[in-house]
Amino acid sequence: MSKTLERLEEFAIDVILERRYGKRAALLRALLNVLSRVYRQIVTLRLWLYEKRIAPVHALGCLVVSVGNLTVGGTGKTPVVEKFARALTKGGRRVAILSRGYKSSPRPLSERLSAWFRPWEEGAPPRVVSDGSSLLLNSQTAGDEPYMLASNLKDVVVLVDKDRAKSGLYAIKKFGCDTLLLDDGFQYLRLKERLDVLLVDRETPFGNRYLLPRGTLREPPSHLKRANIIFITKCDGSDLQPLKDELRLYNRHAEFIECAHSALHLEDLTTHEIKPLDFLKNLRIGAISGIARPESFEQGLSKLGAEIIYSRQYADHHRFSRAEIDYMIQRTKARDARAIITTEKDAVRFPRLEKCDLPIYFLRVEIKIISGHETFDECVARLCHTQHAVVGTVKNGTAMRAG
Repeated sequence: MSKTLERLEEFAIDVILERRYGKRAALLRALLNVLSRVYRQIVTLRLWLYEKRIAPVHALGCLVVSVGNLTVGGTGKTPVVEKFARALTKGGRRVAILSRGYKSSPRPLSERLSAWFRPWEEGAPPRVVSDGSSLLLNSQTAGDEPYMLASNLKDVVVLVDKDRAKSGLYAIKKFGCDTLLLDDGFQYLRLKERLDVLLVDRETPFGNRYLLPRGTLREPPSHLKRANIIFITKCDGSDLQPLKDELRLYNRHAEFIECAHSALHLEDLTTHEIKPLDFLKNLRIGAISGIARPESFEQGLSKLGAEIIYSRQYADHHRFSRAEIDYMIQRTKARDARAIITTEKDAVRFPRLEKCDLPIYFLRVEIKIISGHETFDECVARLCHTQHAVVGTVKNGTAMRAG
């Protein structure tokens, strides 16, 4: 069933990105275009309801930082969340990352039925991926991104729940957290008085310019006005002024930070041996991935000197089976490859591997700030020294309440 859904998802993506042609694809795009217009009205109305405080909003009395994007997937959000978590923790904050746990295992049917038929009762507590000292859940239960964050951030609490107002309150009461970091939180409007960090992909800043479901935009570009800081990701040294000028049409106050994904090292999935990046030079490899932008991953491997002789690309958030890994090993070995390389995000969705005929490594990356170091450092310093008072977030005097 999951493979059928993945094939349908891949077909829909091909239609949306106009990689499919013919009458069926054209008719589907026309239908999606109509639905996209309806979706725009719903999104606009939803924002208005929250801005006018008609829809319920909550202030939890602590620092709240939201990291999110305007498009669906592929902006490099997880490394930015990790960078903020490390910086805030180093600055003395007790941080909890709140995630909705996209594609995590659903709660047991009994819990869901109880919540449906007895809405007056307090629901189940959020899933605790990490309590700030121990990793407590696997990637399937937690979701791959929360699991990856919890694995890399040993002293940060990571919670999963769709209701992040509830999980935020739980983090404060149960773990004594004073800072809530919303992973993929730009569209989560129930928590007010927060710093909004928005990520924009340099390569496709507005996707294909259509809103869901015809395109990849979650909100109209005009909603950029809510952002306090804008991270432009995947920068490569090219001129960003035209993009900045366009972003300024929608947001006059936010500071820009230019950044790129920087590869750190390779790690063996079975032995956890660390290999330097030089290991990839002239190495014949197979590349396997299930992410939103697999071509970006493969281009990065090529730039590091690897020779990709075989690759397999799956749907975003694909959970790999042992049979798929064995097939990849077989096909890659047949082409005289020396290793298989995957992404860190994909590695957490691999089955448990005791021994393989070919070494499998994942590429560990971090976010590297190219321009805007002072803006980031100043932002973190202000956040770390606030006592739930007014936080001036950027140089031009823009300020917001921290809780």
